[in-house]
Amino acid sequence: PLSSSTATAPPSICIETNTSPKNKSMNRLFSLILTTCLVMSLGACSRTEQSTDEVELVPTVEAEPAPAPTPAPPEPTPEELAARRIDELLTSLTLEEKVGQLFFVRCPAENAVEDIGTYHLGGYILFGRDFKDASGNWLTKEQVIQNIAAYQAAAAADTGIPLLIGSDEEGGSVTRASRNPNLFDSKFKSPQWLWKNQHDHGNIFAEDAWEKSSALLSLGINVNLAPVCDVSSDPADFIYDRTLGQDAQTTASFVETTVSTMRSANMGSVLKHFPGYGNNVDTHTGIAFDQRTYSTFLRQDFLPFSAGIAAGGNTTAVLVSHNIVVSMDPDLPASLSPGVHNILRSELKFEGVTMTDDLAMEAVESYAKDGSVAVMAIEAGND
Repeated sequence: PLSSSTATAPPSICIETNTSPKNKSMNRLFSLILTTCLVMSLGACSRTEQSTDEVELVPTVEAEPAPAPTPAPPEPTPEELAARRIDELLTSLTLEEKVGQLFFVRCPAENAVEDIGTYHLGGYILFGRDFKDASGNWLTKEQVIQNIAAYQAAAAADTGIPLLIGSDEEGGSVTRASRNPNLFDSKFKSPQWLWKNQHDHGNIFAEDAWEKSSALLSLGINVNLAPVCDVSSDPADFIYDRTLGQDAQTTASFVETTVSTMRSANMGSVLKHFPGYGNNVDTHTGIAFDQRTYSTFLRQDFLPFSAGIAAGGNTTAVLVSHNIVVSMDPDLPASLSPGVHNILRSELKFEGVTMTDDLAMEAVESYAKDGSVAVMAIEAGND
């Protein structure tokens, strides 16, 4: 997950044999020398039988110039080396291991280290619980680092592929690590608070994103499931408190700044909740039907996602919501809809990693029988 690039075929390997250009050239030169010597010998013999007035001149035979040496192939670029490494890793995996890599799961309360090898997981998402011990006490920074290091060691021993370690550190009402007083002096402020109180400070969103990224990376967390790209200006909306609370264009500017800063810090970002939450109800507790027209999404909801996609490149993913967007697919939640994913790919030209919102949420509960919801998610186009 969270990595998507077109693999470049490795340069061909040239093995020198007796038919190489160098040896062909030497063979030709050797033949010319022999021919010249033979002609000179025959000429010498003929001169012994002729008078001195009838000496036949032997033409000089010049050797063909050796061809220019073939230039060495250029050194592979870092991108080509990475693509080659990815191909090698994929080739080494079993089908079961490849399936396990598709899952970016909530870190379990028990057997977290063992489950990595059992299920060959692609990553763990850490919630507030994961920054506490079994007794509910906040972990120290050293303990958090040690736990994450143990997860990575288990992944290295299993598939050799590092885990994605993620957390929702949006700021405001959705924070995880920054609630731990052993890690932070206070939890991160919401984008809305920053806008209202410090929007005249031109670099406030860049500074906030850099501070979050640096702090999380120091713990071993390499993916922040942020920023929220949803557009909402109505306090009555369920999603309002988690958004910037401004219009689409202002939200797009906030997303662009945040994602580009996260990319500079080497922190993975996740744009959520595509195709845009709007004024829908909470999908954690039930199904939400979005009745808005498609033109509404083109005019406003898609703008922040497009800005984030352009700013993030291959370091950002798009998280797809469980809303049923009637104008795109009246039958399936967006997260399980091939039609919605096709819009993301064709309309927004997104070529990176797509992921669902949490498949344990009640909005997709009716599809979850016998694990079919995960199959549907893959069939819809999620990575």
